[in-house]
Amino acid sequence: MSRCYTQLALADRRRLHHLMAAKVPVNEMARQLGRHRSTIYREIKRNTFRDRDLPDYDGYYSTVANDIAQDRRRRLKKLRRHPNLRTQIINLLEAR
Repeated sequence: MSRCYTQLALADRRRLHHLMAAKVPVNEMARQLGRHRSTIYREIKRNTFRDRDLPDYDGYYSTVANDIAQDRRRRLKKLRRHPNLRTQIINLLEAR
């Protein structure tokens, strides 16, 4: 495992999906993917598909998980989209 963090790629998520379907323990999943087990736990928790209307379809699906993660990354760029807000936050942080 490297010290530099990288996002899970779609190929990693596909492998994780297959390992979950085979009911492999999380520690073994982490070992096979070369990640820390907390990364696997977080990935499953954050990117599991949930539907109130059709709970039978709830679960971890690699392509859906990848889409959820990409949407989250897009939303987090709020300060880049709103330069006035960014300036105001920087000023408040400097003023403390």
